[in-house]
Amino acid sequence: MASAIAKWLVDPHRNPLAAIHKKTVSSRLRKFGLRYDDLYDPMYDLDVKEALNRLPREIVDARNQRLKRAMDLSMKHDYLTEDLQAMQTPFRTYLQEMLALKRAVNHLPFSSLQLESNDNATVTNENAEREALGALPLYQRSLP
Repeated sequence: MASAIAKWLVDPHRNPLAAIHKKTVSSRLRKFGLRYDDLYDPMYDLDVKEALNRLPREIVDARNQRLKRAMDLSMKHDYLTEDLQAMQTPFRTYLQEMLALKRAVNHLPFSSLQLESNDNATVTNENAEREALGALPLYQRSLP
């Protein structure tokens, strides 16, 4: 019951307040030319930092350019022009798949993992195997 209510609260297709919130977030991101995934801070969450390290260099460079442009516009108290705002795609994700893979593997026992040829999956499999054998993780999870 509680999970059904929680799903209804955050689903913009079913809850009009969630739809208004999504529209507001979208308009604010469009003003600065950002995507929702740009708001994740790699200094706060080490999974985000690792996911950014695994992404192709072009995607990370585009993210850094968007962040620089947003900081520049914010300092100038200005927004993108209307035609550039219309071209923005604030909810096109580039980081969610990598984070979902990383976090899903962290919660699975090693015996349930399937070995794949994908580099991202092999790194997460190595992390899970390291934990299953009782070895120390490559980095300690602590907040800065």
